[in-house]
Amino acid sequence: MSEAVRRIVAARVNDPGAIAAAAAHRVRATSLLGEHGKAMIIAADHPARGANGVGGDPNAMADRCELLDRLCTALERPGVTGVLATADILEDLLLLGVLDGKSVFGSMNRAGLAGSVFEIDDRFTGYDAETLAAMGFDGGKMLTRIALGDPATPSVLENTAHAVDELNDRRLIAMVEPFLSYWQDGKIRNDLSTDSVVASVTIASGLGRRTAYTWLKLPVVDGMERVLAASTLPALLLGGEVKDAGAAFASWGRALKLPTAQGLVVGRSLLYPAGGDVAGAVDKAVSLL
Repeated sequence: MSEAVRRIVAARVNDPGAIAAAAAHRVRATSLLGEHGKAMIIAADHPARGANGVGGDPNAMADRCELLDRLCTALERPGVTGVLATADILEDLLLLGVLDGKSVFGSMNRAGLAGSVFEIDDRFTGYDAETLAAMGFDGGKMLTRIALGDPATPSVLENTAHAVDELNDRRLIAMVEPFLSYWQDGKIRNDLSTDSVVASVTIASGLGRRTAYTWLKLPVVDGMERVLAASTLPALLLGGEVKDAGAAFASWGRALKLPTAQGLVVGRSLLYPAGGDVAGAVDKAVSLL
């Protein structure tokens, strides 16, 4: 991969237009869902929020060469339908020529840096709808943390609603990732109780003036029947950082059987699995679909 990184850097220095050219010539996915009827999307937008840690390594995702190598391994596995990342990473993948036939989602709001005092105020510092459309991508994802005790929350909701509007206007998927969140010891925590996740679903489902192209990205928690019954919007299940792989895969499999569940969006647990077998972890996740 080091040689590939040298090619990427050479293109960025000597031919920046190669990125737009690669996007224009990319073979787009014919469907958001794979032959198995579900989406299997690899997520890699964590570094832009300063969230580089995996397991006991606080800088696991900070090595771009290693991350790209793992992403390429994951994207070449049968059944993987797409990728979610920020512009820098997606442009690297375009230059590597590995996005043909994949759905591509751009991460839109990354200003809520992990551990910052302004973490809940997650402004839109990444992709916008206009650029996603120009690049020929399939949609944009927005993290929407709702902290009832933080006065920044109305702006979070307003900015998310604007992005939902702009994506729906362009017939691009608006992938909303909602959480009810709270401050504890100076850090933002997400409330993963069933009732709170249900509430986050109902709030997120009502954002924007149109929802025809709105999908949800939701954690797998206890009581997923109730969670997914809270909206008719299509839902993708997020993986998060997994401590017990067996239990996580089992819970994903159960949730995928519910009507609105349309697939998985998983990042660290597949890109940095215990034991290091990226291909094996991805293949196991695909088997659940």
